[in-house]
Amino acid sequence: MIIWIASYPKSGNTWLRALLSSYFFSKNGEFNFKLLENIKSFPSPYFFEKYSDPFTEPESTSRYWIETQEKINIKKNISLLKTHNAMCKINGNSFTNSKNSLGAIYIVRDPRNLVTSLSHHYQIKLEDALEFMVTKNKAIIHKVDNRFLGFNALFSWQFHEESWSNCKKFPVLVIRYEDLEQKTFATFSKVINFILSISSMPGEFSRVKAIKSIQSCQFEKLQRMEKIEGFKEAVENEKTKKKLKFFNLGNKNNFRNLLSQSLIEKINKIFNKELRKYKYI
Repeated sequence: MIIWIASYPKSGNTWLRALLSSYFFSKNGEFNFKLLENIKSFPSPYFFEKYSDPFTEPESTSRYWIETQEKINIKKNISLLKTHNAMCKINGNSFTNSKNSLGAIYIVRDPRNLVTSLSHHYQIKLEDALEFMVTKNKAIIHKVDNRFLGFNALFSWQFHEESWSNCKKFPVLVIRYEDLEQKTFATFSKVINFILSISSMPGEFSRVKAIKSIQSCQFEKLQRMEKIEGFKEAVENEKTKKKLKFFNLGNKNNFRNLLSQSLIEKINKIFNKELRKYKYI
């Protein structure tokens, strides 16, 4: 059965994947980038490239969401999967169901800091990053050899957050990125215990291994690792063709220092409901 690590893009999903992969898939909690392969991204080309379907439309792979998850679950193991997809239906096709999913951890991030991360990652202006977040039918589309193999239905940031936090198909643990950053051990412990409580994974929570995982996944260490080894999930600079930093600002990403007051006020107005819901204001 699948347990989802879900979030809107640039909300801390990769960091949580790193923490979880070092905890569950290493002997001593020591992290390396190869461990991330144990928590694959879905939906992504990896899961659909062997289908004979020509996938002529961006959303074509949605027809196989459930079928592919059923194949993943044939082994009857617990599978942790990353996703940026909203909990939604596309052309009548549900992203997932209770038959294939045990639960999910959903990471929410202050949208004022999300704007700056999206701006850097997608090489767009801050105002355009905000437009990205409010676009009702937003999707991430990836074409491989003339086939649309990568399709993540995002919708707007508000819709995305609500689709996961209000999901009734299975248990969903919602955590704030800021709590993972500022109260790392307490938040990470909550995530691990949630996974253990809904799954058949053996063993009890290991404080020692959790601390080791946190130490080995510190932002500065991930930055150094990326500088030395590179990181395949980083995108290219459109002008220089060099990889942009994936692990870019960390806790230096403070909207108060990076956004104009007028843009902050605009975001506060647009996302007022969510900012209050998660006690950001």
